[in-house]
Amino acid sequence: MSIGQSGSLIAIDWGTTNRRAFLLDADGQLLRTLRDGKGLLAVEPGGFPAELAAIRAELGDLPVLLAGMVGSARGWVNVAYLPCPAGLADLAKGLHWIDRRTAIVPGLSDPAGDVMRGEEVQLLGAVAAGLAPANALLCQPGTHCKWARMADGKVASFATAMTGELFALLRNHSLLAEFLTGEVVDNDAFRQGVSTGLAGRLTSHLFGVRASALLGLRSAQDSAAYASGLLIGHDVAGENLAQGQAVHILADPHLGALYASAVRIAGGVPHPVDSHASFIAGIDHIWKATKP
Repeated sequence: MSIGQSGSLIAIDWGTTNRRAFLLDADGQLLRTLRDGKGLLAVEPGGFPAELAAIRAELGDLPVLLAGMVGSARGWVNVAYLPCPAGLADLAKGLHWIDRRTAIVPGLSDPAGDVMRGEEVQLLGAVAAGLAPANALLCQPGTHCKWARMADGKVASFATAMTGELFALLRNHSLLAEFLTGEVVDNDAFRQGVSTGLAGRLTSHLFGVRASALLGLRSAQDSAAYASGLLIGHDVAGENLAQGQAVHILADPHLGALYASAVRIAGGVPHPVDSHASFIAGIDHIWKATKP
C-alpha cells in the first residue's frame, strides 16, 4: 500500500508566502509533510485548483482541509470570519466547502477590531491536544504576533502585534538598517533591550540604537539583538503579565526562545508548545467534527 493510500486526510496550512501540507492517517497521526514557498502570493489568479491537484497527486486523492490566508480576499475564496468566542466545533460548522471533499477553515475576528487566519487552528489544537490548558494565555510569535486568551477551550479574545514586521522594516528600510546586520540571539544585549522595551518609550529607544552605536556605547554587532529585544519587550509589556503568570508559546525554537526569555524578564513563566502538533490536532478535531 502506498503512503497516499494509507492516508485519510490532507491538511494544508496555506499562508501568504509559505505552504505546508500534512498527510494524516485515520487516527490523526502524521505520515508525511510537504513544505514549499508556494504561498498565495506565488499562485497565479485562478491557480488554486491546479495547485491542490498537484498536492493530491503527491500525497493521495484524499479529502483536504485548508487553513490560513488561502481563505482571505487574496486567496482562493474569501471566507467570512467567525466572531470570538469560538471553538473547534464552531470552526467545523463554519467550513466553506469548495466541493464535497475540499473545505477552507474560517478565520476569527475579535470585537475590539482584530482578525486572524490559520492561527486559530493552532490555538484550539493546542488545547485539544492537551498541550495548553483550556483557560490560558497563548502567544504565537511571528511576523504578526498573536496573543490569545483561551476560556473553556475557546478563543475568547486576541490581539495582534506587528512585532516581526516592524523589525524587518527597521532592518531593511530604516535609518537603523546599517546597524542591524548582526545576529539576533538571547544574549546580554537582547535582554537589555527587553528590559528597556518593557518600560515604554519604544520610538525614543529605537533611535537610541543608532546613537549608542555611533557613540561607542554599544557595539554595532549587538545592535540587532538589542533592537529585537526592544520590540519583543514592548510586545510582552502590552499583556501586563502578573508575576508567575504562565504564557504558552507556539513558535519555532529560535523565536520561541527569544519570547520565552522576554516573558521571564517580565515575571511570567513561559511554556513552549509544539505549533506543528497543535495545527495537526486542530485540523483532526475539525475534520472529525464534520462526521455524523
